[in-house]
Amino acid sequence: MKLTENQIEALYKFTRQHFVYHYDVQTELVDHLANDIEQIWEENPKFSFEEARDKSFKKFGIFGFMDVIEAKEKQMYKRYWKLIWRFTKEWFSIPKIIITISLFLGILILIQIKNSEYFILTFLAVAVFFEMFTIYLNRKKQKKREEKNEKIFLLEAMIGTTKNGYTGFLFINLFNFVNLTRLDFSSYAIHWLILIALITTLLIIIFYVSNYVLPEKAEELLQETYPEYKLVKNL
Repeated sequence: MKLTENQIEALYKFTRQHFVYHYDVQTELVDHLANDIEQIWEENPKFSFEEARDKSFKKFGIFGFMDVIEAKEKQMYKRYWKLIWRFTKEWFSIPKIIITISLFLGILILIQIKNSEYFILTFLAVAVFFEMFTIYLNRKKQKKREEKNEKIFLLEAMIGTTKNGYTGFLFINLFNFVNLTRLDFSSYAIHWLILIALITTLLIIIFYVSNYVLPEKAEELLQETYPEYKLVKNL
């Protein structure tokens, strides 16, 4: 006995009701539930669809789909950061290496100026404000899409919102560190200044990649990750 299209759609609604919001995770769970329900029907043909569904769902334990969601998120976080490093490495190859070296030298010169920490604090404050505002806009946009029951993929959500959570958290901590310690970079030995300039250059590139490069290439990356993405979006 096979599930009908209406029953498959009912399983998608069932996963949404149990806090599974991303289409790729929903699809994986629906496939699992559908196969399990059909197997239950082979053993107990008199079970209704709802009875077989609930029996299958109980196998996930008291936390329901939460363990599956967490596992998929960890898997996609790894994918997300691989994408960031992939595009970050491009800044250390020709011709972008010229911009990278220029940025590094500019930061190195800046931090040798007395009271340069105030320039850094100003930059970090602006970056934090920008991040928080972008987080607000992206989450508001995603919430509207969820209310319309649009199909949102996990990586798609990460490119739109997770990036801001990571970089925003990092900038807030850097701001607090610089502000509380009152660092005087001009008094540091040159090898420490070079290290600080290198780390700062890398952080700025990662910030740019996560906030501009990945969103611009979102369609391409989603089609690369999900073969069914284009088909689903055109439905």
